[in-house]
Amino acid sequence: MRRKDREITDKNAIENFIAQEQILRIGFYDDGDIYIVPVNYGYSYNNGFYSFYFHGAKAGRKYELAKKHPVVGFEIDGKYQLLEGNAACDYSAFFQSVIGNGKLFLVEDINEKITALNTIMRQTTKKEAWDYDRHMLETVAIFRIDVMNMSCKAR
Repeated sequence: MRRKDREITDKNAIENFIAQEQILRIGFYDDGDIYIVPVNYGYSYNNGFYSFYFHGAKAGRKYELAKKHPVVGFEIDGKYQLLEGNAACDYSAFFQSVIGNGKLFLVEDINEKITALNTIMRQTTKKEAWDYDRHMLETVAIFRIDVMNMSCKAR
């Protein structure tokens, strides 16, 4: 990170930020192109190790790229507040962001799918436990990103 004065290394501050936000942007490699998709997410943090979960269809570009190129980049941003200036170049902003990369897995185990969907729903609604139809669990694609590298920055 170029601006070390803006780096956040406090693990609690990073997790609090991730817990507050709603959208994770994932960058897939697509044979010379980059495909970025925003998704709702849930996460787990165990022994200093993050995993992000999201869901989608078992078809389409995101699903095919997850199988073809499982290393992805990701980004979460928030806390944006414009800082006005007298000239265009004097404008700036307060913000916070997390950027990283990880290995993407398709979750097949029904119990892990339930855990993943509950983490996604907790992130969105703050409600802990949900009931899921067996057919839905079998037809939905659940993705897990195991984080390899991650940094957090704020102004």
